[in-house]
Amino acid sequence: MRVLAIDTSNLVLSVAVVEEERVLAEMTTNQQKNHSVRLMDCVSELLDATGTAPEELSGFGVANGPGSYTGVRIGVASAKSMAWSLNVPVIGVSSLEVIAMNATGFSGLIVPLFDARRGQVYTGCYCSEGMEAVRAQSTEQIILLREWLPLLRDLAQGEPILFLGEDVRLHRETIVQELGDQAQFASPAFNHPRAAHIGYVALRKLQEGGNAHELVPEYLQLAEAEAKWLAQKQAGAVKE
Repeated sequence: MRVLAIDTSNLVLSVAVVEEERVLAEMTTNQQKNHSVRLMDCVSELLDATGTAPEELSGFGVANGPGSYTGVRIGVASAKSMAWSLNVPVIGVSSLEVIAMNATGFSGLIVPLFDARRGQVYTGCYCSEGMEAVRAQSTEQIILLREWLPLLRDLAQGEPILFLGEDVRLHRETIVQELGDQAQFASPAFNHPRAAHIGYVALRKLQEGGNAHELVPEYLQLAEAEAKWLAQKQAGAVKE
């Protein structure tokens, strides 16, 4: 089986074509570029490079959030459209899980995070299952970092805690102040999502199905405009 995998959920753009035992091609950039403009060019380039006709794809994998609202929508909408047109499954994979998979084999807790502004982070907690997968140890959430760190200390029970993600650098001082030497940090190369990881999660789940019409983004919170609209509605300022 051959899968096309996509991640546009944050600043990084990553696309890969994978088979069960090989990463055939992968492209990852970390630039301030427009994903909506570049994504399909990357897909076309990788399909050409691997000699893959669209009809040869067994399915798609896509990072479905959390992350940038616009970025998540671009990836999910593109993957759903291609899967629907080819009548193949599409599998949504947590954007946080994708980052956590960079640390398979780590013996402690793996904590990916994305900055959510106002002291908040999108985050979750994982542990490694051998060298091929990670397992969630908590529900993914948006939470104040200063509330999250004591919870992690209790959950870790003295084990090391590895923080991953491009935005960790924004919060490193706070993390170290709270956790000291228990907090560990990877090199920058481990902070970026890899579409190949999405591809391998998708390969494992293809037999479970993956209806293009049922896949939805997982934002973990409402967009600001929607939240304001709901608040106005509850206050009676918006008419039905």
